[in-house]
Amino acid sequence: MKLLVRLSGAIDRLNTWIGESASLLVLAMVGLGAFNAVARYSGRFIEVQLSSNAFIEGQWYLFSLLFLLGAGYTLQRDQHVRVDVLYGRLGPRAQAWIDLVGALLFLLPFCAFALWSSFPSVQNSWSVWEQSPDPGGLPRWPLKSMILVSFGLLFLQGISELIKRIGRLRGDLPKPEQEAPHGG
Repeated sequence: MKLLVRLSGAIDRLNTWIGESASLLVLAMVGLGAFNAVARYSGRFIEVQLSSNAFIEGQWYLFSLLFLLGAGYTLQRDQHVRVDVLYGRLGPRAQAWIDLVGALLFLLPFCAFALWSSFPSVQNSWSVWEQSPDPGGLPRWPLKSMILVSFGLLFLQGISELIKRIGRLRGDLPKPEQEAPHGG
């Protein structure tokens, strides 16, 4: 179990680093969005096109990266969407069982399916060096590749969460309220 706990810790550190690094994309996205808005309206007054399709696509690329790269981090921090009708009223042991069964029946199979089903699209995008259909747009193949990276990271975080839940159910790991707060 100690080896699995170390593996879980390594996965957690990886997703923490990626999630915290990806959070910096918010600044770039907001800056680019502000520039696009100002450029679009001020360009009308000076009759010069200041924005471009690349800048506009760059904004939604940054949003996509933020969303994709933050998925594993969000799961690790227990900030994901959960139907909390009963879960919040249950004790830590019952919650661990729900998390374990949910990961085995839903999360991991979904991630595996997403990886399997998106791989051909990503592979095709790479084979043709897919570009935006809009004039002056950005390449699409790097962003599509992040789909595989994202679901790979989410799958790994699901494994980490499984290890932690099994450890808690066995009594090898502390209950969530006994752990050190995240980020510290």
